[in-house]
Amino acid sequence: MISIIISSYNEPNATKKAIQSILDQNIKDSEIIISDPFPEVIELLKKTFKDKIKYDLDFGEGKSASLNRLLKNIKSNIIISTDGDVYTENIQELLNKFKNNVGCVSGRPVSINKRNNMLGYWSHLLFDIGAHKISRKKNYEKGKFIECSGYLFGFKNIIKEIPLDVAEDSIIPYYIHKKGYKIAYAENAKVYVKNPTNLKDFIKQRKRTADAHAKLTKYAPDFPRVKSFKGEVFGGLNNLFSIFTYPKNIKEFIWTLNLFPVRLYIWLSLFFNLKKKKEYQDGWRENLEVKSTRSED
Repeated sequence: MISIIISSYNEPNATKKAIQSILDQNIKDSEIIISDPFPEVIELLKKTFKDKIKYDLDFGEGKSASLNRLLKNIKSNIIISTDGDVYTENIQELLNKFKNNVGCVSGRPVSINKRNNMLGYWSHLLFDIGAHKISRKKNYEKGKFIECSGYLFGFKNIIKEIPLDVAEDSIIPYYIHKKGYKIAYAENAKVYVKNPTNLKDFIKQRKRTADAHAKLTKYAPDFPRVKSFKGEVFGGLNNLFSIFTYPKNIKEFIWTLNLFPVRLYIWLSLFFNLKKKKEYQDGWRENLEVKSTRSED
């Protein structure tokens, strides 16, 4: 049995698309559980999908808290986690990876933003080169540990609780890995993501992501961190050819150069925030601040 958990936050139209994209894949022996803190959203989804999916009224304490509560009751062998503001394809490819002692599998995020502006181009560059080619594909092919994508990943049902102040897509693969399992990457299991369309939201989202990874060593002192300032610098230096051959024209090449000082600012800002003890807090209400990624419901 496979349980597919969709964590959503008051975006009924986007969540309908997320649910339908999974139903259309006809995944055998599976159940879909939608977790949302808004009763009116749950009721609306019930009218649309009726008994095709299961419904969980979230307490609004964040994705990790919701997962902890659900993990205690789910009996399925494999759990897939995704979000209500994305849509997926080829989840079966992800499920096919669960063999040869694989305990956790990441899907591949793909940007749906247009590439004809700087922020849209950045989203494609960071997903296609950073997340896909550098962080996951190369490390997976070398048999190294990889962090998963919180937009879409699956894991064996052997984890019952995770910390609330770190990224679930990093700590769960780590816990699975420490139990002796391998982490795999299903690059054809794709999840389509809307990224920020203004610089303020871009910086806010990236700082939040970096912050979620900054305290992983609090729970995992030997965590093989990929998403760190040092990892980003050396990863970039070792993949300069891929980075600078990705642009298709002069404009995109200039946009690529513009990304470097912005990323530096994000890491410096995070460093000073941590010095002031401004820490990551999991919760969907935090995501409301990144308004340009939300659908128009």
